[in-house]
Amino acid sequence: MRLKKMAYGHKTEHRLRVRAHVVLHAARGRSNARIARETGLHLDTVRRWRGRFAAQGLPGLKDRQRCGHPASFTPLQATEVKALACRLPAESGVPLARWSCPELAREAVRRGIAAFVSSSTVRRWLTEDAIKPWQHRSWIFITDPGFRLKAARVLDLYARTWQGEQLGDDEYVISADEKTSIQARCRCHPTLAPGKARAIRVSHTYGRGGALAYLAAYDVHRAKVFGRTEERAGIIPFMNLVTQVMSTEPYASAKRVFWIVDNGSSHRGQKATARLTAAFPNTVMVHTPVHASWPNQVEIYFSVVQRKVVSPNDFADLTEVRDRLREFEDRYNATAQPFQWKFTTSDLDDLLARLDRHTADHYEEASVASTA
Repeated sequence: MRLKKMAYGHKTEHRLRVRAHVVLHAARGRSNARIARETGLHLDTVRRWRGRFAAQGLPGLKDRQRCGHPASFTPLQATEVKALACRLPAESGVPLARWSCPELAREAVRRGIAAFVSSSTVRRWLTEDAIKPWQHRSWIFITDPGFRLKAARVLDLYARTWQGEQLGDDEYVISADEKTSIQARCRCHPTLAPGKARAIRVSHTYGRGGALAYLAAYDVHRAKVFGRTEERAGIIPFMNLVTQVMSTEPYASAKRVFWIVDNGSSHRGQKATARLTAAFPNTVMVHTPVHASWPNQVEIYFSVVQRKVVSPNDFADLTEVRDRLREFEDRYNATAQPFQWKFTTSDLDDLLARLDRHTADHYEEASVASTA
């Protein structure tokens, strides 16, 4: 029964089905020559499968274990290439900024790790441990001694909390900054619309039509943007933005309006805080940590502007840039929803703990390297 199921089963592999038919023909008393003629197999093939079935039964119809092609490289060679990839090229005396698979293969041969190794083999080895030496990311150590306090104040405001107390209905949180040097690049040839299997085509050559700064204030909880364009960023343009917002309701009569800003020259330090409070007594300026503008939510809005308005940059002049930004601002405000900000003070503490461990490991490695 099992032999017939193997011979006529729809899910049986073809090679097993053919071997089962050979055995069934033999069970009917047919000679090897006749079986070979009816199945189209070589006489020696028929004789082999009849003999294996007679000696081992059904398991004899399966392929025997094969040793396969001998390995071309040893595990040690693969490990040495991975170790090489985990070192900077300059440490190995190679004038490269970062490794690529062809360069690693060439260096492995030069060092005598292998007589020959292809870049595809190197890539396969690196993929096993997710090693990607051709990629790079920038990072910076925290230099602001008040990083935790400043960042926590911003995160608390996003959660509608200030100094341990909930904000009232007449208190608002504004995130503000400048997006500088938005250029008007007049393309030398008209931009072509997309088509079937074709992206938008923008001429590489262009004429410069000047640049401007886009200042924006984003109400974090109401998802409303106030923007303006200026010839350049600075103290006066920033105060113009503040006046634009604070002269409208509900901010003009609000109990408090918190302005979250980074440490740019337009609003840096205690002088900027005093200047803001003097102009509008119900405002409170809150600075993000130094070199950490990422907690400022208006940066998210600027990334939207960059993707949807500025790129690809194709404007006849600065007037067109101003009009496009103003119209997009109205379009955005019509449907905007608050950003789903999920990074809390607990996440901040976890991040700082990881950075502390990373910093300790970095200095430990540096001290070991200096004494080696």
